[in-house]
Amino acid sequence: MTDFHGVFPYLVSPIDPAGQIRTDVLARLCDDLIQSGVHGLTPLGSTGEFAYLNHAQRLAVVQTTIEAAKGRVPVVAGVASTSTADAVAQAKACQKLGADGILAILEAYFPLTDAQVESYFRAIADAVDIPVVIYTNPQFQRSDLTLDVIARLAAHPRIGYIKDASTNTGRLLSIMNRCGDSIRVFSASAHIPAAVMLIGGVGWMAGPACIIPRQSVELYTLCKAARWDDALKLQRKLWRINEAFARYNLAACIKAGLAIQGYEVGDPVPPQAGLTADERRAVETVLRELADAAS
Repeated sequence: MTDFHGVFPYLVSPIDPAGQIRTDVLARLCDDLIQSGVHGLTPLGSTGEFAYLNHAQRLAVVQTTIEAAKGRVPVVAGVASTSTADAVAQAKACQKLGADGILAILEAYFPLTDAQVESYFRAIADAVDIPVVIYTNPQFQRSDLTLDVIARLAAHPRIGYIKDASTNTGRLLSIMNRCGDSIRVFSASAHIPAAVMLIGGVGWMAGPACIIPRQSVELYTLCKAARWDDALKLQRKLWRINEAFARYNLAACIKAGLAIQGYEVGDPVPPQAGLTADERRAVETVLRELADAAS
């Protein structure tokens, strides 16, 4: 199985007012992130606003990312639906485009049982020949993955990773204890990545890495070298990003941060809204302070 590890930015989906994906902007962002040392790219994660895009927009984001990556880093493409059949079709399409892995996300309207949740992820993994990262984000998802379901899915030959965005670091340790080497854990930036690396995580998939890629890679490198004092010192600085973003819409924050850095990524997809002038200034202040601290 392909070895996924390190910092995987959750890419934004740059969109113009007519609804077209700004492929040139996305390609430039991907190239700059790779030049900054990130270990992989994840289009259509939460920061990619997957829940707000149509089928053609999703495919354009994935295809642009794969073409921009040029095989330099793995691309793990997000697949999300309320329907198993649709999710399977998306996963097959992503593999055909050249994705190196699938980030499987469950959307739900009506409540689902554990068996139904499990069958959704299993169907996606059965449909492709590339590694699958199962994704759980109970803050936004109606149906969560229980430890029992995660343990059963970990036995699938293509399900080797989980991205858990629960913000509950103790849950990550429970997953590691329960599943052992059969599944590797990516955290969200909201878990405190250095803490997750300390207990055995393999990296993090997160939106903020789009705007602080070099610092994120440096944090990962320090953790891998077991330089925990230095890692925690850097982590404390970077935590200010999370504190700022927790107050606002995440996609709006990342898009505002990238706009400040010169990427014309546009506003979030309506009915979401971009940041107000005051909110944007707050993000700009944090980014400037982080840049000053690094210089």
